[in-house]
Parts: sequence; structure tokens; C-alpha cells
Amino acid sequence: MEIIPENLTWKDSYKLYTGSILPRPIALVSTISKGGIPNLAPFSNFCGVCPRPFIVAFAPLIRPEDGTKKDTTRNIEETGQFVVNIVTEDIVTKVNEASIEFASDIDEFQETGLTPIPSSKVMPYRVKESPIQMECVLENMLAFGEGAGSSNLVIGRVVQMHIEDVLYKYGKIDLANLKPVGRLSGEYYAKMSDLFTLKRPERH
Repeated sequence: MEIIPENLTWKDSYKLYTGSILPRPIALVSTISKGGIPNLAPFSNFCGVCPRPFIVAFAPLIRPEDGTKKDTTRNIEETGQFVVNIVTEDIVTKVNEASIEFASDIDEFQETGLTPIPSSKVMPYRVKESPIQMECVLENMLAFGEGAGSSNLVIGRVVQMHIEDVLYKYGKIDLANLKPVGRLSGEYYAKMSDLFTLKRPERH
């Protein structure tokens, strides 16, 4: 099958996009509006960019119904701050509840039952139930496309990390106990608990 994405509708392109790029880690992003209203939303267009400086990025889609930016994007534009909370098996059901398009004046922490706790260096709250939390300041924001199917790329610099003690061993994350969750397509998710190793080959 030979497909040129530009010839597809945005919905058909989205199906191939989400069905081919997987599993995708999920960033549960917490922000706060200029008026002080907390916001919480999951994004699977999420990746690491650079370890030094410690840079992460995620890409919120533009709302296809009216072409407006999501609350997360607007809040980051206004404050320049956000928190990435890593999603695990223990909280994925509540995280899914945060994907509902609530009105801008609704606090998703209250709607999902997740617990807000103060951050150290930024204004948005962290999610207590998440075992790894990254406090971020906005480094750059780029726009790609126009209308339905377009997105903003939010690039943030991590200024503070919070890691549960049981997961931090010799400067590394204990993957077996972290139990991260990956996003697939449609209603499908993947557990990352079935681990295997491959030693990186050396040049002879």
C-alpha cells in the first residue's frame, strides 16, 4: 500500500499516525490559567528531546471543531510553565477521565479525583499519584499546519524533578516497578511490564 498523507483527510491521516507511531508515552500535563484555575490533560504526542539541557516536548492538537487552542496550550502561553506527570498502570483510568473536553473553568483535579500538590519552582500543581513529575518552563512553542489536524509543539526545559524513592536506584529509574503505560490507537493502551533486554552491539 502506497499512501501520500497530504492526499488524506485529517481524520484518515490521524488514524495512520496513531496506528503506526506506537507505543507512545503519555504526558499528563498540569497547567494553571492566568486566573488561577488548574488544568489537567493527557497527551501521547510526548517525547524527550535532550538530556543537557533537560528538554521534553509534547504536541497538543488544535480543536478540530472550531480551530481553537486547547486550555493546556493557552495556559502555557500565558504563564510559561507546566508540569509533566508520568502515567502508570495505577492511575491510567483516572488519567483517561482527564481527556474529556471540560469547560475552561473546570478543575480536572476535582473531576478525576487526582490530588494536586504544590510544585517547587513553577506555579502549576503536580499530581501526587504520579511517581515521576517534571516541573517545566517553556523553552519554545511552534505551530504546524492550520485548522483540523494541526498542532502546537510545546518544548519545555525541566527545572525540577520529583521521583518516588523506591524508583530511584543508583541514578536510574527502576523500570520494573515504574509500570509505565503506552498509548496505542483508538481505545487501546499497552502495559510496559513485559520487559526484555538487548545488549548494544560493539563495533568489531
